[in-house]
Amino acid sequence: MHHLLISPITFLKRDARHFQIIFLATFLLYGIMALQWDAEWQRYALLFCTCLAVQASFIRWKGLPWHSLKSAAVTGLGMSLLLKAGSPYTLVFGAAVAIASKFLLRVKGRHVFNPGNLGIAAAVLLTGDAWVSPGQWGSGATLVFLVGAAGCMVVLRVGRIDTSLAFLATFALLDYARNVLYLGWGADVWMHRMSNGSLLLFTFFMITDPMTTPRSNKARIAWSMGIAFLAFVLSTRFWINATPIWALLVFCALNPVLDHLFNGRAFHWIAPLPPMPLQPTNEQTISRP
Repeated sequence: MHHLLISPITFLKRDARHFQIIFLATFLLYGIMALQWDAEWQRYALLFCTCLAVQASFIRWKGLPWHSLKSAAVTGLGMSLLLKAGSPYTLVFGAAVAIASKFLLRVKGRHVFNPGNLGIAAAVLLTGDAWVSPGQWGSGATLVFLVGAAGCMVVLRVGRIDTSLAFLATFALLDYARNVLYLGWGADVWMHRMSNGSLLLFTFFMITDPMTTPRSNKARIAWSMGIAFLAFVLSTRFWINATPIWALLVFCALNPVLDHLFNGRAFHWIAPLPPMPLQPTNEQTISRP
């Protein structure tokens, strides 16, 4: 009965996926209403429903709790914000790979790759029909505030603020050193690049997935800085689009090694409920002279 009486705020705070779902859905509506995106409802529905359907199939197969559907919802919304394709079959393929990888690519009971990250990479690399469109977000103070504030709330709940800050600070410093100090570009150009919506979404939502980041704090910081360095090199030397996605794919493959070398606590999405206050017994309620 105690579980039925928890407040809405307590319910939201118990599981960081609740915040992720709310904020990612908000960003999607922001893009459609404020940034004049085409309302590609078929694309969103295909990605979202495919993620839920594949997750449900594995839940039934392996007898898992149904609350894990929330993870699939987060993946579906995240892919809706980043992945575009010329064919609906490509979208279904990417979403299916994303969710199936959680159950099929595991080491010591833990999935290796970030689901959305792997699904996007597989769709782009294997079909030739998909792409990531970082420019669709533009940049601006409103977007920076929305993504930054929402992202901080999520990463503080899951304990991954160190991951976001290490990645963003390293990438920003490298970009500043090259473009402002070395090439002589204006600081406003650098700020424009750092306020890109796709970069901020990656920083606060994709790279901070607690199930696919190293468990040790020290390992996470080094891991995040390595992703930033590789993404910077790929973008400045090889002119590859959406480089953080490819860098994360490479570094996720190192997670089993890092978890073996560095000790850290396993993460659980759902926080335990606070203990129910004891109810006074009949004897305790009787007034004494």
